[in-house]
Amino acid sequence: MASIIVRGLDELVKEQLALRAREHGRSMEAEVRDILTRAAGRPHIGVAFMTAAQGIGGADDLVIPERDDVARAADFS
Repeated sequence: MASIIVRGLDELVKEQLALRAREHGRSMEAEVRDILTRAAGRPHIGVAFMTAAQGIGGADDLVIPERDDVARAADFS
């Protein structure tokens, strides 16, 4: 099994992780392992959209309108 070290972790984040671990009845290491495992398993939203588009014929025929509008400066007066 692999190991990683996270440097520069904010103290507040560490406290929040410890709280979550206590709430779930496990060690902070087990809590972080669970969080990372679940996060790594989530599909990337861009890949999910691309896969969905390919499933219905893709987006090759999608017309993308030309952007010809000019940005306006905000007036805060």
